[in-house]
Amino acid sequence: MVKGTKAETVIKILHKIPLKQRKKVKEVTLDMAGNMGLIVKKSFPNAVQVIDRFHVQKLALDALQDIRIKHRWEAIDLENDAIENARNKSLKHTPKQLSNGDTLKQLLARSRYLLYKSSEKWTQNQAERAKILFERYPDIEKAYKLCQNLSWIFNQTKNKTSALIRLAKWDEKVRQAAFKSFNTIARTISIHYINILNYFDNRSTNASAESFNAKIKAFRAQFRGVKNIEFFLFRLTNIYA
Repeated sequence: MVKGTKAETVIKILHKIPLKQRKKVKEVTLDMAGNMGLIVKKSFPNAVQVIDRFHVQKLALDALQDIRIKHRWEAIDLENDAIENARNKSLKHTPKQLSNGDTLKQLLARSRYLLYKSSEKWTQNQAERAKILFERYPDIEKAYKLCQNLSWIFNQTKNKTSALIRLAKWDEKVRQAAFKSFNTIARTISIHYINILNYFDNRSTNASAESFNAKIKAFRAQFRGVKNIEFFLFRLTNIYA
């Protein structure tokens, strides 16, 4: 375990492993941070770098949620204006309810989790909420479809050539949609496309490492921090090793 993510620090620790052993590493999954790429390049000279698909998809999902949040703030402003107008007229404000019982503000807040899921996995309530959401906010629907299409590329594509063609078509859809945040993602993919395409060789991800990291964070949170690091590592070893 290495403290921090500074490239020099991590490289120094990894170089304690004999070069002969490090040369045996054939593949490393990582995110798009420059320091991670440098660490792999300096420490594992024979390894192919594979950018984790879930980091790429997370960028798209974050962009989608940003669009939803923007509309939510607008809905909050509209509701605040309506409340103030009612008060000025000595009237009681009653928010308008949509067909599923949500107010507009609630619709945008409660739609957060359904946007992370494919439509096949929606509950009946989520499907109803999504229908209302997409009718009122077609830009959210368009962004949602871009996210799902990107996920489909990673799930269904079997080789690099097909993946490259499909990512190029996805890039064109992004340009047509004219979302600034998605254009940024498309540029990021074009910059890192070689290491992203390496995923389609063995379909490797660092999902297990991310899951383990989440468990460690949750374990640490139970104690509101750690004072005795050696004992904390001992506890981790007993529980998860």
